[in-house]
Amino acid sequence: MSIAKVVEVLAQSEESWEAAAQAAVAHAAKTVRNIEHIYIENFQAVVEDERITQYRVNAKITFVVED
Repeated sequence: MSIAKVVEVLAQSEESWEAAAQAAVAHAAKTVRNIEHIYIENFQAVVEDERITQYRVNAKITFVVED
C-alpha cells in the first residue's frame, strides 16, 4: 500500500496560467519526489493598465511517500 501526501502552493508567471502551474511543479520538485498530480484550485490575474501582467494559480500537488 502506498501513502500519498498533498501540499498546497501558490505560483505565478508573466506568461500564462499553464506556465504558472509548471512553475508550481518545478519549484515543488526541488524538495519533493514522486509528484504524481497537480490540481489547480484557483486562478487569479493581476491587471495593470488594462493588461494582465501576472497569472497566478493556487495548486495542490500530490506525491507518493516512499516506504
